[in-house]
Formats: sequence, C-alpha cells, structure tokens
Amino acid sequence: MPVGPVFLVDLFPGLHAQLSSLLRGLQPADWARPTACAQWSVKDITAHLLDTGLRRLSHSRDGFAPAPDRTIASYADLVAYLNHLNAEWVTAARRLSPPLLLDMLDLTELQLHAFFRSLDPHGRAAFAVAWAGEETSPNWFDIGREYTERWLHQAQIREAVGAPGLDSRAWLHPTLDIFVRALPFNYRHLDAKVGESVRFEIRGEAGGVWTLKRLGEGWRLFVGSDPGSGATVSLDQRAAWKLFSKGLSRDKARRSIRIQGDSRLGEPVLGTLAVMA
Repeated sequence: MPVGPVFLVDLFPGLHAQLSSLLRGLQPADWARPTACAQWSVKDITAHLLDTGLRRLSHSRDGFAPAPDRTIASYADLVAYLNHLNAEWVTAARRLSPPLLLDMLDLTELQLHAFFRSLDPHGRAAFAVAWAGEETSPNWFDIGREYTERWLHQAQIREAVGAPGLDSRAWLHPTLDIFVRALPFNYRHLDAKVGESVRFEIRGEAGGVWTLKRLGEGWRLFVGSDPGSGATVSLDQRAAWKLFSKGLSRDKARRSIRIQGDSRLGEPVLGTLAVMA
C-alpha cells in the first residue's frame, strides 16, 4: 500500500509542552551549552524555533510576505537564503533573555497550532516540501514537516543538556514517517529497472518497514515489505533520525546501516536528507 497522508496537527501542543517544561527547568549555564547545530547554543535553537513560528504566522496567516533581498533561482539559492534569515534572527535574539524567549515561544506556538488546525489538510500548502522534490504540497505534508523540525530541534536541545529524548513511538514515529518520504526524491538518479525495490527497515519501538519501488514514472514509497526486494537497508531509530537530519557523517552512517543484497540499491540511502541543507 502506498504511503498516505498523516495528520499531526494535534501533536503540536503536547510536543511544545514537553519543550517548555524542559526549558523552564534549565539552569542558567545550560542555555549556553553547544548543540549539534553548528555554532548554535541551546538558547540559539530556542530563538530559531520562535522565529519559524513567527515567520509562518506572518506569512501564511497574516499575508505579510516581504520579497527576498536576492534572486532565488535554484534549490541551493533557497537554502542559502533560509540560512541567511536563520542566522540573522539568531544573532539578534542573543540580546533577549531566556524567560522572555520562553514567554514569546509559548504565545507563538499556541497561535501556530490554532492556525494549522484551521487549514484544510488536503488543501495546497503555502510552502512545498522541497526536500521531497515537490513543487506543490498538501497542507498535511507541510504541517508534518513543521512537526519534524520541532521534534528535531527539541532532540538536539535534549542531547545538549543531557535530558532524556522523546524517542517513544508516540513522538518519534511521526517524525520518521515524514522523514522517509525523502527517499523517492533521493533515489531519482539511480538507474534501476521497473519493478526493482528496496526494503527499508527502522528498528526500535518507533520504527517501521517501508518499500521503495521503481515504477514507470519513478520511485514510489510503500508501507510494509516486498518479498522481491533486491536489497534491505536496516538501521536503528536513533541512527535513522540522525541520518535524515544531517546528524551523521557519511562514514558514520555507513557504519550504522546494514545493507543486505544488491548494494547498488542500498547505497543511496546514505545521502538521504529530510531537512533543507
């Protein structure tokens, strides 16, 4: 069965409550701890999360969308522009206190959830999910992408301060279910015969099994196994979310992933990203 829509809107309040509780319990020194995001501290990631919510509400709810200050003619241009916006905000937000950031984040996430709930999940999203190769996306996929960003940044904060991760099935499986949808686009350049397929298994409570199959129009992702798959790619759930989010180098990814069968079919997984990078 092909992968279908997933509706994650109702997870946003609980996910934010987990983050807010964690951040409000931090010691002053914790805010300066380095994270897996290059050159960003715990406080910087918190500021970035606030920025993403404010930008989304301003643009998509309020229709306030200043034109970019540069030409965006390619995916690389878009990534560079977003990186510029992110860095600009994080630098300015270093002037703000953690309590003020938290109060603003609580307010913004409340409004963001209400806005997402107001959308037709099957309507056209304001932003396509570019890492999946889409030029237009339904709202449910765009909202799912927003969920994964919030889960991921919270995971990075939790790692930085030594807090337990949100790795139960309730929180992590939705993230992985969205992330694996990057696979068909990532495989687009692999020369394969129609009917060839790859079984993709994520081990752990939050994991699952998917099959990527080459059809006439390109690669397509299915839920479950195909007994005729030419290769099986297997990795645990922690390695999976790190792989998709640029948290593993190619060498570390290679050591974390088991490829059985035709390595030509399994190798492209190592370069899969479900974030803008």
